[in-house]
Amino acid sequence: MRIAIVGGGPGGLYLAALMKQLDPGHGITVWERNAPDDTFGFGVVFSDETLGGIENADTVVHDSMESRFARWTDIDIEFDGHPFTVGGQGFAAMARKDLLHILQERAAELGVTVHYRTLAPDVDELRRSYDLVVAADGINSAVRTKYADAFVPSLDQRTNKYMWLGTDRVFEAFQFLVKQTEFGTMQIHGYPFSDGGSTFIVEMAENVWRRAGLDSTEGTQFPPGVSDEESVARIREIFAGELAGHNLLTNNSRWLNFTTVRNERWHHHNVVLLGDAAHTAHFSIGSGTKLAMEDALALAACLHEHPTVDEALTAYETERRPVVESTQRAAQASLEWFENIGRYADQDPAQFCFNLLTRSRRITFDNLKDRDPGFADLIERGFAEAQGAAESAPAMFQPFSIGGLRLKNRIVVSPMDMYSAVDGVPDDFHVVHLGSKALGGAGLVMTEMVCVSPEARITPGCTGLWNDTQREAWTRVTSFVHERSTAKIGLQLGHSGRKGSTRLMWEGMDEPLTEGNWEVVGPSALSYGAGCHVPREMTRADMDAVVADFVSAARRGADAGFDLLEVHAAHGYLLSSFLSPIANRRTDEYGGDLTNRLRFPLEVFDAVRNAFPADRPVTVRISATDWAPDGNTEHDAVEIARAFVAHGAAAVDVSSGQVTKDEKPAYGRSYQTPFADRVRHEVAAPAGAAVIAVGAISSYDDVNSILLAGRADLCALGRTHLYNPQWTLQAAAEQEYRGPGADWPAQFAAGRRKPPTSRTDAVRPRLALLRETPRDAVHLRWTPGRTAE
Repeated sequence: MRIAIVGGGPGGLYLAALMKQLDPGHGITVWERNAPDDTFGFGVVFSDETLGGIENADTVVHDSMESRFARWTDIDIEFDGHPFTVGGQGFAAMARKDLLHILQERAAELGVTVHYRTLAPDVDELRRSYDLVVAADGINSAVRTKYADAFVPSLDQRTNKYMWLGTDRVFEAFQFLVKQTEFGTMQIHGYPFSDGGSTFIVEMAENVWRRAGLDSTEGTQFPPGVSDEESVARIREIFAGELAGHNLLTNNSRWLNFTTVRNERWHHHNVVLLGDAAHTAHFSIGSGTKLAMEDALALAACLHEHPTVDEALTAYETERRPVVESTQRAAQASLEWFENIGRYADQDPAQFCFNLLTRSRRITFDNLKDRDPGFADLIERGFAEAQGAAESAPAMFQPFSIGGLRLKNRIVVSPMDMYSAVDGVPDDFHVVHLGSKALGGAGLVMTEMVCVSPEARITPGCTGLWNDTQREAWTRVTSFVHERSTAKIGLQLGHSGRKGSTRLMWEGMDEPLTEGNWEVVGPSALSYGAGCHVPREMTRADMDAVVADFVSAARRGADAGFDLLEVHAAHGYLLSSFLSPIANRRTDEYGGDLTNRLRFPLEVFDAVRNAFPADRPVTVRISATDWAPDGNTEHDAVEIARAFVAHGAAAVDVSSGQVTKDEKPAYGRSYQTPFADRVRHEVAAPAGAAVIAVGAISSYDDVNSILLAGRADLCALGRTHLYNPQWTLQAAAEQEYRGPGADWPAQFAAGRRKPPTSRTDAVRPRLALLRETPRDAVHLRWTPGRTAE
């Protein structure tokens, strides 16, 4: 093959070297506009996994890198003068310039032609002259721009300001230095890369940057290679204590805004994107160089394994895209966490430290427990003490109160529609369904959305509370829960609005009924989506009737013995559709700005709060974002939550979406938790209300991590409890917890011990003279001349 590579950075050079090793007959030419010694930045960090791949592919490159690595296992976090060290992580870093020299020498040794200080020929010419054109030309890729219609790039420029610097202070570990200044929170990301220096990245929110006067050079056009010395001098003053007399080093250092690069396609005919040209991930979780070299390895392998360029490029994108997108999801969570770091300024220092470590959701409490048991124990004990708990137990089993309702643990069975009622009456199925979840150990079991009138149903199979027959049936359910378990049971009340009069879920979700249908209403005559009912716009008389229906249902719910009531104002049902500008286009006092859109949902909430006993809490479920253009966002969610809390909501259950069929959710593990986190810190906690996180939370490790970091007060799990009704009790057994947070029914008590698996009960002979003592965290520090302490 004849291969043209535009860009002589690590990704491009590594690909060239790999392809030459696979077949010395390949003709490979690299164009690099900079000189060989030009490099921006200081150090690059690699994971052991990536290094293993490099070692397998090219031992010469790996061994050269290995000889230059700074290695350590610790993360040092200093939060406003409070120091913490967490061990057992594992890092390897080196100078970016050293890495480039290694790859340049390897490429030259293998016969790769590299043109330095030379712009690549026009990409159309390269396409005609070469079998393959690789665009490794960085974040501002000219090749990507030329073929933007084919690649469809998305460039998301973030708000934080950061500057990439170095220092001759040699850190011994990864450093997060979080400093509370008179201007706001600033942070340093630092790590050693050699025996003579460390990377020193300073980052802060734009408003902090301006208050500190660091915007004085804004708009200045610095020539290539020239640093913003005025800002550097100011940074040197602010972080004099952290520099401890050492120098700051510059290299094309100026203020930047991080840009996340995504592309819908990575290849077009015989042109392929690699590294930053294809994707970027925030520096707070790793190195773009690492991703680029992984790209190169995968691309080389696919080119070698497939008979045609097109097949190889398709295979490369199929293989790499899921890995990169997973990394980008973690990076997005991390960068958003740092954008909002000031939100956590009042946290206990140890909890802040744990929050920082788990910000991307890739590291969890159990991960840290494996790596540094001492630190994990500190966090768990601190959480228990903060709750005033008598015992240190897993966070999920610490008790909690919503208003005056005391729960034995922090697990909620999320409301899940079962579509199994006749005329709105719950039957034996509902007793078994909800009863089994109560017996399974959850602290609070929520009903499905119980409808306030026949016309409020989603489907003919939905339950209701519009008559006394239904009330008596629900009394049977609540009595079973109270008599047979120590769980509490909550009632979710709602009205389907424009999403009503549809088939049962398994017969066609959101598809309108063809027989036995009823009129649906909404704030405006706008359908949920193509093929759905167009609702009739509600009149004031309609609103009055709905308020009355909610009041009657709330009173029946109280009589039926429910411990808590949740008003359903999420998922595009009636109250949610009033809140969303996508569904609400009214021109009266119930439409327009958010204050007006809140008016009717708050009327309903107030009426329900007044109708339900004052000593029992009333909560609300909201959709934090509509996941659609022109819809509500997380910023609106803060104000919506604030309004409900001001009207007496004891807790906010933070869900998202389902307001329009055109939504595009960013699904992922615990993907809705950041919304709960924001609502908790900005609204609920200061007002004494609780926050419930929900959405793709499925492991006890995730639950504990969310709670310990202070992102929510309780976690609601839905599908997980369908998979295993005894999930909470099983989580207790897995964690070897026995206590009041997981009290087993007497009939189930024999199952408290985790069942043995194959050969786990075998008696092993003693084959060592001395017993191994449990090992604490490995604390390897990087100190030139000393390898460990």
